[in-house]
Amino acid sequence: MNPMAPQQSGNASTAELAARSRTLLAMSVDVEDYFHASAFRHSVSISVWDSIPTRVEGNTLRVLDLFAEFDCKATFFVLGWVAERHPSLVRQIERAGHELGCHSYSHRLVYELSPAQFRADTQRALCAIENAAGVRVRAYRSPSFSISPRSAWAFAELVDLGFEMDSSVFPIRHDLYGFAAAPRFPFRIPIGGKSLIEFPVPTVRIGWVNFPITGGGYLRQLPLGFQTRLLKRHLQKSRPSVIYFHPWELDPAQPRVAAPLLSRFRHYTGLKRTEARLRKMLSEFRFATLSQTVRASGPLPEFDLSRTAECQYKFQPAQSQLAMR
Repeated sequence: MNPMAPQQSGNASTAELAARSRTLLAMSVDVEDYFHASAFRHSVSISVWDSIPTRVEGNTLRVLDLFAEFDCKATFFVLGWVAERHPSLVRQIERAGHELGCHSYSHRLVYELSPAQFRADTQRALCAIENAAGVRVRAYRSPSFSISPRSAWAFAELVDLGFEMDSSVFPIRHDLYGFAAAPRFPFRIPIGGKSLIEFPVPTVRIGWVNFPITGGGYLRQLPLGFQTRLLKRHLQKSRPSVIYFHPWELDPAQPRVAAPLLSRFRHYTGLKRTEARLRKMLSEFRFATLSQTVRASGPLPEFDLSRTAECQYKFQPAQSQLAMR
């Protein structure tokens, strides 16, 4: 299948796609500062974060203004470290009608933590965000999509902490993240008599391999026409999708961190294009929060999580659904 091939006749009209995008396209923001990025985790120690002038408040206010201009509601996954130091910013996000989510406290990769460390980090973040906003937070996204086949134990921890929705799965292969064999569209994970809704980042499958469509560095670096064409294809098939980015991606003047070449390429390439591309997306599509998109998606398939002999995790269709076939 060629993702750039012309669309076939009989597809949904532009008006129909616009209506579908209002409910089937979610917008999300990972609220962190530029020096929190995983690309710099070996270059900027958490012990010096408090000594670095922050830019996250001003950059996030730019995002809020941009969304207000286009009447866009989104889910903001806030870093607990940011919520502790900028509680008024968290309140502004909530008062603007957006959904709040948790993006961990210290932006440590999940697969580098023990379950106990993950739980403590998440509890601290949850407390900071909820205290700042005065609302319950029930959505989570891990730093750099780091819930992977080796750290999928985190789903049970999230359910135990009261989370109802997660957006940590990126169904691709990557050196830093990825759960390549995971389902590509929203689904439920039954856990201990409860369930967690998982909203993966959008991909396109070419042959036997999944490729990213948009979001973050892909939003900045992939051809914009490629991104919009594939998002429209998902809408035509009534498949929910989510876009993500970070406030620092609207800040090309941010300080440069002394880091390895690959890290600097991933972080800085295309920063000057971010705002223009977001404006294009916001003018072409209509976005909602993750919760709104999930509610509009109808019943979601269930996938059980099991552990393999190699001590990794995999998804498979839930037994309850197999019994109904």
